[in-house]
Amino acid sequence: MKLTVKYFAAVREAIGTGAEAVETSAASLGALRDELIARGGAYASALARGKSVRVAIDQVMSDETAPLRDGGEVAFFPPVTGG
Repeated sequence: MKLTVKYFAAVREAIGTGAEAVETSAASLGALRDELIARGGAYASALARGKSVRVAIDQVMSDETAPLRDGGEVAFFPPVTGG
């Protein structure tokens, strides 16, 4: 399935992009996070397990058991953002 994955604030700065199209077979948000961590480098550092990262699917806060759908949007961001 294809997803749009967005990164905000410190996560965006660490990864070096604000958004990307991702092709994945992950069925859940947690599985997608694991796939991104497996890329290594900045992804592994920014999304590491034990690191506080919040996630939304289609702009709704979600936990890692949430299922993904083709064409959906996933957003990763640190717990506190503001401006």
